[in-house]
Amino acid sequence: MGRIVEKLLPARMGTSFRWLVGSSWMGNLADGVAVAAGPLLVASQTHDPLLVALAGLLQRLPWLLFGLYAGVLADRVDRRLLVVVVDVLRAAVLAVLTAVLVTGSVSIAAILVTVFLLGTAEVFADTTAGTLLPMVVPRRDLGIGNARLMAGQLTLDQLVGPAVGAALFAAGAAWPFLVQTVCVALGAVLATRLVLPAVPRRAERSRVGRDIVEGLRWTWSHGAVRTLTLAIVTFNVTFGASWSVLVLYASERLHLGPVGFGLLTTVGAVGGLAGTASYDWLERHASLATLMRVGLTLETFTHLGLALTSTPWVAMVIMFVFGAHAFVWGTTSRTVRMRAVPAQLQGRVGSLYLIGVFGGIVAGQGIGGLIARFWGITGPFWFAFAGSAVLLTLIWRQLKHVAHADEALLEAA
Repeated sequence: MGRIVEKLLPARMGTSFRWLVGSSWMGNLADGVAVAAGPLLVASQTHDPLLVALAGLLQRLPWLLFGLYAGVLADRVDRRLLVVVVDVLRAAVLAVLTAVLVTGSVSIAAILVTVFLLGTAEVFADTTAGTLLPMVVPRRDLGIGNARLMAGQLTLDQLVGPAVGAALFAAGAAWPFLVQTVCVALGAVLATRLVLPAVPRRAERSRVGRDIVEGLRWTWSHGAVRTLTLAIVTFNVTFGASWSVLVLYASERLHLGPVGFGLLTTVGAVGGLAGTASYDWLERHASLATLMRVGLTLETFTHLGLALTSTPWVAMVIMFVFGAHAFVWGTTSRTVRMRAVPAQLQGRVGSLYLIGVFGGIVAGQGIGGLIARFWGITGPFWFAFAGSAVLLTLIWRQLKHVAHADEALLEAA
């Protein structure tokens, strides 16, 4: 057991890293339970498509409303305390929801309000949590650190959590939210054990607007981070367009039923596990720019492959490869950003990046739906392929500069 722990969480990376991973994994499990239990709860109260869609919107809307402010707050206050406080508040909201479900007095209005509150808490928690890893591990170990954090997100949030959430909901509507409450509370307790260095801050308090502008200007002036931010926005538009109709693609193009669709998405997660297992080796044998170039090329041809095939097993192979790429790309891009951004700007630059992640997907979903309506179910995949190919061509040389910036930072460390 000790060898396994050492392999996953090397002692050289410090005790605080292990507490951070534990806290993060608890949050991942809680989020994974909600992935299945949340929609099931909404569907148990209403069959109105508008209200069902509204629940999804209310979960993501806080990123657009509060994302930049969350970044400012993360750069102004004690980050460990902020994570703990937000998680305690989130656990309290979940506890109230659980109590309401037990009494049987729940309503769709109460559920929608709860979704918005939890979505708002997630904005502040995720933005601040994203600043902690560079504070607890050396710059050279950020790749491994991000790989471990994303491994928890992949296995607990995407594989284990949804299955647990669905099973618990079948046993009783309150059970998954009780478990989620406990997981979030445990995550807060583990976060209290973190020991963090002081973050340089201004002696005088500046205006929120000024702080936001400072984060925007720094992001735009730094070539590597600017390239990554623009890439995540644009590639998430193409990704969101194709994935918005994936369930219809699976049934109409591949002729798969609900179980087959679930298998299609699960194969992608299994591919992510393969990426998890190989990341340490990849980081030792390839530059980060090479990893990004190969990964974005694979993503581009993923859309082409899905547009061309109507064979389920071929689509499964493509999804497996895409899943591995998605993990490696996510780990690599986070590592480059964390190495490049000064500690006192991690919150603001990170929040801008996350807004790009969610904003790009939302925009792409709208585009994909329109394209599919007028040009058929494979239309969004052709759009995603063409758009990704153009975007990759435009940023290909810039990715080399990302590598040089990263190597220079490591040499200076």
